[in-house]
Amino acid sequence: MPIHEKSLIRPENLVEQDELVVDGIDVSGHWSTFITSRAVTDYNEKMQDEIAGLAGGEFIHRCWQCGSCTNACTINALNNDFNPRYWIYLIRMGMEEELLLDKDIIWQCVSCNKCTYACPRDVNPEGVMKATAHWLELKGHTPKSPSMIFDEGFSEQVFKTGKIEDGLVLRQFFAATGQKLTQTWLVSMVVGLIKRMPLTMLTRLGLATFFRPRTSNWGAARAAIDEYVSEKRNENHRLLGLDKMEDGR
Repeated sequence: MPIHEKSLIRPENLVEQDELVVDGIDVSGHWSTFITSRAVTDYNEKMQDEIAGLAGGEFIHRCWQCGSCTNACTINALNNDFNPRYWIYLIRMGMEEELLLDKDIIWQCVSCNKCTYACPRDVNPEGVMKATAHWLELKGHTPKSPSMIFDEGFSEQVFKTGKIEDGLVLRQFFAATGQKLTQTWLVSMVVGLIKRMPLTMLTRLGLATFFRPRTSNWGAARAAIDEYVSEKRNENHRLLGLDKMEDGR
């Protein structure tokens, strides 16, 4: 009996008989490949609803498993283990333990949105991947991913000042992820910009490093944004049951 999508079966769950003869016929090796049986004990019937409740995951229920997302995926072209279609399947089936086996690569989505353009059901697979990465972080299954750290730093600066100072965003990101600013590619990029940018622009960038620009009368907008972010954070915690965990109930 053929094994469909053998690549999706964990190697440790595949068993081959080195020597096996059935009715006088040698079926050793891959002819006798079996999948070890297992009982699903980690079934999480709320997992789809939890991820659907996070930003980007709202339409996960529309997926009909055509595979267009994985076929179009930039990361899958480089790493076959990065498989949005398969992860959406696991989420909808509530197979949390199986999903956690890939927790260290789910965050690698680069948001190219090729999957979203290819999806015939408007699932927004890119959003689902981001929602899943956020779910993993909120549930304590993974530390904050580099992309999440960058997004938080970027957002925090917008919330505070209403503007973005690119140099500050990069410095904070590298500091938070333990990276050095003197990376070869970064130095080359900065040198190239200095050679090509007008003096007035360079002066403005330099001043922004010391005197961070702010949007005029930003206080009211900032207060509204802070209130909204707090509401969404509390909503996410209630959705995932994290408020009960924190209260010890």
